[in-house]
Amino acid sequence: MLLGNASYPEDDRVRNEATSLVRAGYAVAVIAPGRRGQRSREIVAGVEVFRYPDLVRGSGLWTYTFEYVYATVASLVLGIAASMLERTSVVHAHNPPDTYFLVASFFKLFGGKFVYDHHDLAPELYRARFPGKGSRPSVYRALTVLEGLSCRLADRVITTNESYRQVEIERAGVPAEKVTVVRNGPGPDKLRVADVDPELRSRAGTMLAFVGDMGYHDGVDYLLRVLQHMVYDLGENDVYCVLVGKGDAREDMRSLASSLGLEGHTSFPGYLPDDAVRRILCTADICIDPDPSNEFTDRSTMLKMMDYMALGRPIVAFDLPEHRATAGDAALFVRPNDELEMARAIIGLMADPARRSAMGEIGRRRVEEKLAWHHSVEHLLGAYRALFAHDSSRSRASGSAPA
Repeated sequence: MLLGNASYPEDDRVRNEATSLVRAGYAVAVIAPGRRGQRSREIVAGVEVFRYPDLVRGSGLWTYTFEYVYATVASLVLGIAASMLERTSVVHAHNPPDTYFLVASFFKLFGGKFVYDHHDLAPELYRARFPGKGSRPSVYRALTVLEGLSCRLADRVITTNESYRQVEIERAGVPAEKVTVVRNGPGPDKLRVADVDPELRSRAGTMLAFVGDMGYHDGVDYLLRVLQHMVYDLGENDVYCVLVGKGDAREDMRSLASSLGLEGHTSFPGYLPDDAVRRILCTADICIDPDPSNEFTDRSTMLKMMDYMALGRPIVAFDLPEHRATAGDAALFVRPNDELEMARAIIGLMADPARRSAMGEIGRRRVEEKLAWHHSVEHLLGAYRALFAHDSSRSRASGSAPA
């Protein structure tokens, strides 16, 4: 497997897929960037991991371009090295970047197969990251071409939801029978409830939480303006919000919080291990998904929403199509991108503990009965069975990711 925009095993989707394939009898290697302190090669829960140095920092267009080129070249080099140890039968690439088809094409020359695991709509994600005049039509077109090549060269396309499946069929021209929906879903570890953190609980009468990436397109700025409305326009001072995560916008979001007068109502602890995140979420009264409506988020399934639901947390979010498909009645939805309406909705839910409890129970039950990872495993294995329907070999799966 090839993973480019996260380390392993931190990426939940890639970890769930890799370990599920190992349990099903496949030999799996993951090639990914390594964080400081991680080994260049090790075995993690039966998955062989090869890591290259994570050298790229920044958020501009040229930085992303260099990152994608670097990830592609590094993955090819390590992929060739790994194949010398054991034959590579499948290159399973997780986007972004959408350049891994170049790595897969090399292995296809020697009889390998290519699985394209479509995490993000890269053209729409580009526009979300660089809105308005910040985006260039030529870049959007190039990303669309790379996405199309990835889809069309793949022997099998795996995707995260029905909205993405329609894009692959309609925009990329992939036959419907070649596309399998394998939804993201919390693993068993995400369902373990933690004790309340008494120190955090003492900071305010109401505790809010956000856990997720902090890119410029992830809506953290919307959440901060929602908090400003709550504190300064609606008079709700007894509130505190913990914003957990890392990303290229994190420092700017901390500065924005300060400029909005929210230093006493927010904290940005950065990346935290799973146990610490679970403790924060179980302390929170309400969890927030502030992703604004745009052509990317309207079609994307957000992992943070399912993580909130897995721990029985009520959610407030903008009313986006895939948000509703995921959360249903576990979330209180407000008009997209309306910060004042979200602020009022949060305050209303703060005053209604019975509704919060009912929403939390609905969310956890929805995860257990429909959305947890074990409900998606059979779809993943079905895609692999179809891949090998005319091939009795069952050897090494070598793949990639991004979320």
